[in-house]
Amino acid sequence: MICARCHHLAAAPGGTLCTSCAAVPAPAVPAPAVPPYTGRPQAWLRSPVALGRAAAAMLLLAAAADLFAVWTDIVMYDVSGDLVNGSVGADVMRRADDADRLYAVAGVTQLVTLLASCVVFLCWFYRVRVNAEVFDPSGHSMKRGWAIGAWFTPVVNLWFPRRIAVDIWEASSPADGPRSNWPVNTWWTLWVIGLLAGRLADSHYNQAVAAKALHEAAGEMMFSDALDVVAAVFAVLVVLRLTRMQHEKALRGPAPAAA
Repeated sequence: MICARCHHLAAAPGGTLCTSCAAVPAPAVPAPAVPPYTGRPQAWLRSPVALGRAAAAMLLLAAAADLFAVWTDIVMYDVSGDLVNGSVGADVMRRADDADRLYAVAGVTQLVTLLASCVVFLCWFYRVRVNAEVFDPSGHSMKRGWAIGAWFTPVVNLWFPRRIAVDIWEASSPADGPRSNWPVNTWWTLWVIGLLAGRLADSHYNQAVAAKALHEAAGEMMFSDALDVVAAVFAVLVVLRLTRMQHEKALRGPAPAAA
């Protein structure tokens, strides 16, 4: 039997190596390289296009629900104004009942579209956050999990998501210079003002007993719902522009190394 290592001499009886090769230790096999531990799970680049389009569509649907709510606010504001001015009769009472039913329908419609759009939006938001970590691993002030958790944490949900969105925007911007993040700031400002105004208006509406208080609450709700419409439009702008920025950056590939 020929030696299994040198393939020249005969192997020793009962073995696979000759006496010369058996006296020499086998070369060490290098251990496979292990990537250094960074303290966070590996980020993988995945296309945000489909989720971005779905999120934009759901936000537009939510904006349509808000427009419907604005119309119901106008109806309520109109009929409550008549009551404040002293109008009485079966016609006014019928209009008041119709306005109250429309108001309830608008509230349910807003809630359903809001929940549906939130689910799709958060899926998209997490996707672009992970992608942004691929583009710029060190350019984020918060961990990846905050892309979801920040929205549900009281108090800090008024500014943490905006900070995360700005980090994503800057990481996804072209290498030749960052784009202005004014769409993010405008969307977030409108959303926060609309959120606070809506909570105040809803509280006033639930506590309203007299026609005058109901009239004022309807006006506050009209302002809040109108802000929600504009905020939703800017949210769509942010989703579409950020999705396009990440898609274009992914197509360009890694930036060339500096000489």
